[in-house]
Amino acid sequence: MHCKQNENLSSCKCTYPGCSRQGKCCECVRYHRGRGELTGCMFSPEAEQTYDRSVENFIRTNS
Repeated sequence: MHCKQNENLSSCKCTYPGCSRQGKCCECVRYHRGRGELTGCMFSPEAEQTYDRSVENFIRTNS
């Protein structure tokens, strides 16, 4: 399967400077899932900018 990185970049909400996974959704999901986290695109813009990708933060900011 060919990665559509350029297309994905237009909707990628990650603001982490220097992230090597921006636009590479498969790599991003694999990385964060391996750490017990969610991806930045799951969060509101304000919550994403905290870089706290924990499930607890997701629940707290969406309750």
